[in-house]
Amino acid sequence: MVFYSTRSKDIQANSAEAVLKGIAPDGGLYTPLDFESMRIDLSSLLGKSAVEISAEVIGKILDDFTPEEMRALIEAAYAGKFETEDLTPVEKVGGDFVLELFRGPTSAFKDVALSVLPRLIVASREKLGVKDEIVILTATSGDTGKAALEGFHDVAGTRIAVFYPDGGVSDVQKAQMVTQEGGNVRVCAVRGNFDDAQTGVKRIFADDSRNGWAALSGARLSSANSINIGRLAPQVAYYFKAYCDLVLGGEISLGDPVNFVVPTGNFGDILAGEFARRMGLPVAKLVCASNANNVLTDFINTGVYDKRRDFYKTASPSMDILVSSNLERYLFMASGGDFELVSRLMADLNEKGVYTAPETLMSTMRDHFAAACADDRAALEAIGRVWREHGYLMDTHTAVGWAALEQFKATQDNGYANIVLSTASPYKFCRDVLSAISDQVPADGFEAMDRLHALTQVPVPPRLAALRDKPARFKDCVDRDGMLEYVREMLG
Repeated sequence: MVFYSTRSKDIQANSAEAVLKGIAPDGGLYTPLDFESMRIDLSSLLGKSAVEISAEVIGKILDDFTPEEMRALIEAAYAGKFETEDLTPVEKVGGDFVLELFRGPTSAFKDVALSVLPRLIVASREKLGVKDEIVILTATSGDTGKAALEGFHDVAGTRIAVFYPDGGVSDVQKAQMVTQEGGNVRVCAVRGNFDDAQTGVKRIFADDSRNGWAALSGARLSSANSINIGRLAPQVAYYFKAYCDLVLGGEISLGDPVNFVVPTGNFGDILAGEFARRMGLPVAKLVCASNANNVLTDFINTGVYDKRRDFYKTASPSMDILVSSNLERYLFMASGGDFELVSRLMADLNEKGVYTAPETLMSTMRDHFAAACADDRAALEAIGRVWREHGYLMDTHTAVGWAALEQFKATQDNGYANIVLSTASPYKFCRDVLSAISDQVPADGFEAMDRLHALTQVPVPPRLAALRDKPARFKDCVDRDGMLEYVREMLG
């Protein structure tokens, strides 16, 4: 399988190289075009375990690994980490379905991929005969950081630095990161928002590509964000797994189309659904659900991507993003690999803050995507309504997805089964979730956790409950322009 930089036809990699590098040297994202060779026989997946489905789907995308290598890698990645061997169970809520992706060690959907990525990076390093230390740089809007830290801590031959927006994550998310154990980890706040942190990380990669300072320290930079194809590939598997669950449960027949509703800010989770569709999954619509930072909703509806807008800190902070990195991959795929178009659009975004996609591309996108957005008020109302009517407790991000589903059904209902991707435990956002079902909300996040449990009796993930007694290890905070020096100092 050839992976191309989205910005240059001259930059290519195999899957192991793409995983190890994370981002292409020209700033593009490694992306495949030959989805025909990755097609999955759905009937062959029925009755297989979650691990077996993951190994087959990921192995189709990352084909430098033999089926035996991939199966062993996946088994080791997930063994004993998740609340259930099912990994990502599907729950029926009313007449619709919720795909629970938060049953892993950090109670967020990122665990599904970030349990696998460290092992993929180590295996790729060995396969390519690389001796350098792999240094993972990650910007996080809340959940990626902890999941990456959990996956990489004390993994031989790696180090990791996580950057998060100062004041832009929940109390529980911050506590998860700054208390992280491990001798190879660093955590640093960035004065600004997630886009500032993400842009800073990209600039570090670009500076190293130009000047080669990491190699002088015997290191190579890579990423755990979904800009890394090794992070995106494991997410494709749970789309297939959810579909098989509905078939086996008698909710749909094999071959029936379904809709997936995906709360997303960086466009990675929903792009995994587009990979699944191109690999043969019968997807009718992928509904892109945005919060008040609705740059993706506007783009899908108008074809204009404009980041020159107010930035809102919301109750769904992991979606507080105005520069959606993985959209670049979709533009490349939907244009049939038009390197010049993608390079021009990305240059416009960087220089002008806005670009307009060709109408032919947008017409293709709207055939498969729909979009809706929900502000905090709509999301909190959805939490309260679903709890009262169905006894199901959602976090704030999943609630954005549920509100988007309601809008979709009111305006574009196609009669197919709807699956909402649930991205985090409600206990990661205790105060906001509690405010949706109670008028008594303590200021302290952990007191809110206790009250939410008392009201709902929904079990608290033990690792989240234990955070209140753990001391903070990391208190670093830098400006965006100080991130490069921070990493260079870390490498000595």
